[in-house]
Amino acid sequence: MVFNSMVTNTDDHPRNHALLNDGTGWRLSPAYDIVPVALVSQERRDLALTVGTHGRAASHYNLLSRCVVFGMTPAEARAEVNAILAVVRRWRERFAALGIDERALVMLDGAMLPASFHLTTPPEPV
Repeated sequence: MVFNSMVTNTDDHPRNHALLNDGTGWRLSPAYDIVPVALVSQERRDLALTVGTHGRAASHYNLLSRCVVFGMTPAEARAEVNAILAVVRRWRERFAALGIDERALVMLDGAMLPASFHLTTPPEPV
């Protein structure tokens, strides 16, 4: 869910977050069908699924709002988000190293880590 929010995957669905039973217990399924979508809005990006108490907002504040449901304290949840963020921040460098051409990088740039993701509090209603 955090990664989907960071890369503006607006086609998120329950199977992006599925659990598999491998006979010894439950584990997260491998990630798949994640498609970054560059959108115009920098103020707000929404996922298809509700991810927190603020609905579908793909933002830091919304992702952390229900961390208890996932068995995490706010501090643990922030640490997880920050760990994923440290990796995603290097997306351009990593993609370029894999030979992704500049045109594709420019197209992806609008999807990756939009300003709205970094909001730590919900915007004031207008």
